Amino acid sequence: MSTPNGFPQHSGACVTQSTEGGAVQDLHAKKAGKAAKKEAGGNGVLTFEDPPSVGTSLNETLKLLPDELKANMKIKSVTPRPPRKPRLERAVSLDEKSWRRWRRFRTSQESLTDPNETSSSNSSLQEASLSPPVRGRASPCHRCCQQNSLHSSPDASEASPMGKSRGGTSDLGKRASEISSAFGGLLRGKAFAGGKPRLSQIMPARPLPPMELNVASHTLRTANRIDSDYMDYRHYSQHKFGRVSSSLSDTRLHGNGMVYDNCSTDSMKSTFSLLNPIRSKDVRSRSYLEGSLLANGALLGAEELSKYFPDRNIGIFVATWNMQGQKELPVNLDDFLLPTDPDYAQDMYVIGVQEGCPDRREWEIRLQETLGPHYVMLYSAAHGVLYMSVFIRRDLIWFCSEVEYATVTTRIVSQIKTKGALGICFTFFGTSFLFITSHFTSGDSKVNERKLDYNKTIQALTLPKNVPDTNPYRSSSSDVTTRFDEVFWFGDFNFRLNKDRETVDSILNQNPETDMSKLLAYDQLTSEMSRGSIFKGFQEADIHFRPSYKFDIGKDSYDTTSKQRTPSYTDRVVYRSRYRDDIHAVKYSSCPVIKTSDHRPVFALFRVKVRPGRDNIPLAAGQFDRDLYLIGIKRRITRELQKRQEQKDQKSSSVCSIS
Repeated sequence: MSTPNGFPQHSGACVTQSTEGGAVQDLHAKKAGKAAKKEAGGNGVLTFEDPPSVGTSLNETLKLLPDELKANMKIKSVTPRPPRKPRLERAVSLDEKSWRRWRRFRTSQESLTDPNETSSSNSSLQEASLSPPVRGRASPCHRCCQQNSLHSSPDASEASPMGKSRGGTSDLGKRASEISSAFGGLLRGKAFAGGKPRLSQIMPARPLPPMELNVASHTLRTANRIDSDYMDYRHYSQHKFGRVSSSLSDTRLHGNGMVYDNCSTDSMKSTFSLLNPIRSKDVRSRSYLEGSLLANGALLGAEELSKYFPDRNIGIFVATWNMQGQKELPVNLDDFLLPTDPDYAQDMYVIGVQEGCPDRREWEIRLQETLGPHYVMLYSAAHGVLYMSVFIRRDLIWFCSEVEYATVTTRIVSQIKTKGALGICFTFFGTSFLFITSHFTSGDSKVNERKLDYNKTIQALTLPKNVPDTNPYRSSSSDVTTRFDEVFWFGDFNFRLNKDRETVDSILNQNPETDMSKLLAYDQLTSEMSRGSIFKGFQEADIHFRPSYKFDIGKDSYDTTSKQRTPSYTDRVVYRSRYRDDIHAVKYSSCPVIKTSDHRPVFALFRVKVRPGRDNIPLAAGQFDRDLYLIGIKRRITRELQKRQEQKDQKSSSVCSIS
């Protein structure tokens, strides 16, 4: 590209802007030869003219300068000596000062918004694009000066182009280096457009989660799994939710700040999945049924136990109820089996019944219907009118041994076995359990007979049979309760209060619902246990409920018949363990809303420590009552549909009144 006078334009050349014509240009041309020797420069202004074509390189442009000067201008070329310390200063107009201040302010703003823009070519290009173009005729002498200034000082060529002009004065070598950087940017195809084109900033759809001071942020590690120890998400969620669950909802995960987006949600939920992938080499190892506690892949080993119970504690619901042989069953058992106080349902439900209803199967169906599809009946047994049913979460049936039971009759002369004991035992992982429900001799003064019933039960109950004892060195052949790790004994023990009816009624009317210490001072069972004459080694949780016997059927009042029986704590739940602090009582209460019997149901919630076991025991292999499960689920669905139909009929019905 050439000018009207035939001289090609070169970007990056030093030209002189003048408004006085050729006389001023000649004056500057004469001074160009002396500029290299003197430290003070001329009054010229370094500006940018129109850019050259993309194909032209800087070296070719600079090589053409001497020939053009000789051929076209016919001016004697001057080769000045390079100065030792070039300190060329030039005057700056007020307009240029104000423009530079504006440029520095604009550059600082852009550097804040674009922290990645640190290259020399970008900064030089930005400076060149912001400078106002000045069109004037380029003097050949000044082109020589430009060539000289670009090659005269080695320090200037090696200086970093990052530094920009910071005032009215600047180093000529640095300025030439900036021009060279800008010229290289132009040759790579960048053109001036009045400003550098920018892409719009990408903003997140919602505010980013707050960052923690700790580098190992749970939020980041959950979303990206950047660490190898991401398994501690399970312990982190346990701290958040109290219990590890594999069915965490998306809303719950987002609400607790554990995840940020949907990808993080999927990642977190996959971390909690119980169906972890199984490696082929683990299956090939044939480590199953070796009897090792720590074998990789052992069904009852420590690895499997930690997967389902990281804290190695299981929740157990134990209940006892004397049904008084009533045919009529409660309409709803939710308040009995599923109290509202604990946040979660328990892992195991054990219900013992004395003087049970005639239709035992119907009772078990009602239990299955209430507990729903998450639970299956592991085992049930009966001894006359003594019933016991064991329900367990369907995910846990694979970790149980074979279930065994035994019975003891304490009243031989009776045709109907109403008094006696029924025991069920099994091993869960490596912990053996024994559940006993009993109905002792009744009568206010028959304390010794009840103690005889207890002694006969612990001696005659022949358990376990095939399932091995987990700790035979601490077992006794004369006491069945010593042959198991955890023992729960519950039932109608028939121990009474050694006080008359009037005194008991006055205490019940004066004391609040939770303070029963005055009544328990007259309790026969508490007194005998403190002496060690019965239930040796057993404990009972604190009682904070009213006596469970004897009520008028369908009412909240105690016995109003002519016998005027004294209210008593006949229905109890006691427990013992081989190891200290293995059983922790969470709740001990009664269910006053069930009024179909003269007894109120009594239940207790426990947290029990479970240990890993060996796979060389007889396994139940997922056995449960399948027919009962199907009937209970079908009954549950049918009842729910009936409720919806009744509600629909009530909304659609209308009542007409005739006045």
